[in-house]
Amino acid sequence: MKRRAPAMAREALAAEIAGLSKLGIDELRERWKAVYGKTPSWELGRSFLTRAIAHRLQERAYGGLKPSTRRLLVRFGEETASGRSPKKPQNRKAQSGAILVREWQGNAHRVTMLDDGVSFNGKRYGSLSEVAREITGSRWSGPRFFGLRLPAMETNHGTP
Repeated sequence: MKRRAPAMAREALAAEIAGLSKLGIDELRERWKAVYGKTPSWELGRSFLTRAIAHRLQERAYGGLKPSTRRLLVRFGEETASGRSPKKPQNRKAQSGAILVREWQGNAHRVTMLDDGVSFNGKRYGSLSEVAREITGSRWSGPRFFGLRLPAMETNHGTP
């Protein structure tokens, strides 16, 4: 899969894309047919035709999507067409009385789950996210920060 075109080819591509804006709607439809191999729907407007043709020209010059991305899009399309929806990430629930421990910057932070919130350092909070914000100084998903999201779903900040 190529990702870089020579400088001359890049300049020619840029000029070709810039020239699309000067074409009339009928000329854009003909150009669409040339790059996609079929006549575009009459419902497609000038702006969409121009952007789609430019995208296809760039795709030809630099390569398209990775095969893994194509497979993922096909799978999502099939799930949508069949009425199934992609699986949502599942959260584990911590029961009242559970103690969650999270190490952050060398310090262990202990949170006790309550029926109506959480307790941290002798203070009540309405949610784990409030505690995570208190600890980190930035917005975090509390369940993610304390490891209640399933491990397969975790990708950020080294959370388990």
